[in-house]
Amino acid sequence: MPTTTIAGREIHVDDDGFMTEYDEWNEDLAKELAAAIGIGDLTDGHWKAINFLREDYKEQGETATLRRVTASGGIPTKELFQLFPKKPARKMSYVAGLPKPVGCV
Repeated sequence: MPTTTIAGREIHVDDDGFMTEYDEWNEDLAKELAAAIGIGDLTDGHWKAINFLREDYKEQGETATLRRVTASGGIPTKELFQLFPKKPARKMSYVAGLPKPVGCV
């Protein structure tokens, strides 16, 4: 399993760079991951999406799709595109330290 160094820590990742070990993630790492993909300071809106994704992952065993975040997380799609421009599902999952959602290219 590949690893990479982020914020001075060895992190397990897949071939696309998504974290593979749920417990290696923390909020400081999320800030580093966000900065790496061009997202500045994480706002309350970002954290709402990230926290929803992480809780949902623990319950469902897979990363939520954009539709699920909108429907179950109560965050409008338009807002998700503003918070995580261009590919919100992919970017949210990356920052949340979760695998890429199924069906996400």
